[in-house]
Amino acid sequence: MNRDKLKWLFFDMGSTLIDESVAIEHRIREVIEETDITYEQFLEKKVFFAKQNKPADLETIKFFGLTKTPWHKEDERLYPETVECLECLHKRYKIGIIANQSLGSEERLERFGILKYIDLLVASAEEGVAKPDKRIFEIALNRAGCKPSEAAMVGDRLDNDIVPANELGMYTIWIKQGNWIYATPKEALEYPDWTIWSLDELKELVKNKEENV
Repeated sequence: MNRDKLKWLFFDMGSTLIDESVAIEHRIREVIEETDITYEQFLEKKVFFAKQNKPADLETIKFFGLTKTPWHKEDERLYPETVECLECLHKRYKIGIIANQSLGSEERLERFGILKYIDLLVASAEEGVAKPDKRIFEIALNRAGCKPSEAAMVGDRLDNDIVPANELGMYTIWIKQGNWIYATPKEALEYPDWTIWSLDELKELVKNKEENV
């Protein structure tokens, strides 16, 4: 990545900037409540689906014939390094969001205290189109006024974040957090340009790429 060429960094929200681990656990315990399925059994099957590069929680709910419960946004919190990462990167790049989210993403980002670092927010509920549909990425790129080669997508999901961004010619950075830590790229378009395990690593990646160009 070259500071002279890269203009925008686009982020997913859940399991990328926002730690969903408590909300995920909350949902699992709700869906298995009053059943004979143990938490451990659910997790074992969840890992099985995750290793197949599938949305593990939803696939596991379907496998056991359970009913999906509402998502508890009140359980969400920022990763400890989110604010520092965005503050650092925003000094060099424009920051955008491309995310599948219900209505109210702007208010949530404001509540988390990070909206001030976001130059463009494109969320599925407001746009009427969701990842992995490339149109939501094209909407973001058009509004940002940048070419795909001038942008990088940072996300936790191979299917929703890496594949469509690769198809468009964006840089791709897979952050292995949340359910997708068990996934493994298999198809050509699933391979990201870089793989990281935290937002701290993202800062170092960008710094090192700039220094090496």
